[in-house]
Order: sequence, then C-alpha cells, then structure tokens
Amino acid sequence: MGEFTLLVNIGLPLTVLVIAYLTGSYLERRHFADIRKREARMQRFPTTTFETLPDDWEVADCELMAESVVVSLDYFKRVIAGLRAIIGGRITTYEPLLDRARREAVLRVTEKAKAEGFDAVINLRLETSRLANSDSGQGIGGVEILAFGTALLRTQR
Repeated sequence: MGEFTLLVNIGLPLTVLVIAYLTGSYLERRHFADIRKREARMQRFPTTTFETLPDDWEVADCELMAESVVVSLDYFKRVIAGLRAIIGGRITTYEPLLDRARREAVLRVTEKAKAEGFDAVINLRLETSRLANSDSGQGIGGVEILAFGTALLRTQR
C-alpha cells in the first residue's frame, strides 16, 4: 500500500506537469506557425514606425488603430525565470512569449487596418504593461502588449 501511495503522490502530479508542459509547447509552436502564415499574407501591407509620409503620398483619410494582446506566463517559465533571477542574466524563457505577443499585436493592428480599407499604418508604436497575479500586486501573472498607429487611406489618382 505504501508504494501505491508514493506512486500516486509523486507520479500523478509529475504526469500532470509533463502533460501540461507538452501541451503548452505544442500550443506555442502552433501559434508561431499561425503568426508566420498571417505575416506572409500581410507582407505587402506597409507598416512603419516613421512619423512622416513619403513625399508622393496624399492622404484621403486616417484613423488611430489600436489592438492589444494579453499573455499569461506559464508555471514552467515562472520557475525558470525565478531561478534565473537568483543567478542573473537573460531570462530566455520569456523571450518567445514576448516575441509571440509583439508579433500578434502588430498583426492585429495591420489586419484591422486592411479590413477597414486602409492602405498603410505609420507611426506604429508598442507599449507593454505587467499584470500582477495576486491581490498584493506582487509577481507577474501576464503581460499586455498594445500596438497602435495611424492607419492611412491614400488619395486615388
């Protein structure tokens, strides 16, 4: 009976953690694949951080476009980041998460602008904010990435 209890007390939580890790990795890979496909479709849609227009552009209409993405930090990345905080250095476990969030936010802005009939997005900016995961405001439960810019409709000649 003692071996069975030990197996249940250690084996079951360990199995759940492994399944959660594998599921999270699969979902992250699938999201990156979706982002790459959408970026390929939007490749010809002009998006720039420049505040000024090319000299030959005449604007018929403009509108502020803003979209955000909220991403939760998973348990495994928090544990690794906590260990890294003790040692110091880059927290590489967060980098794919933030890359995915940034790219998703920019895609949402450009896709929205294109769907609304605009021709480009200029002055694209990104803002981030930390979301606390407890009532005390300590720790990080996730991050929000806000992408915003000016969508332009060029004058037809």
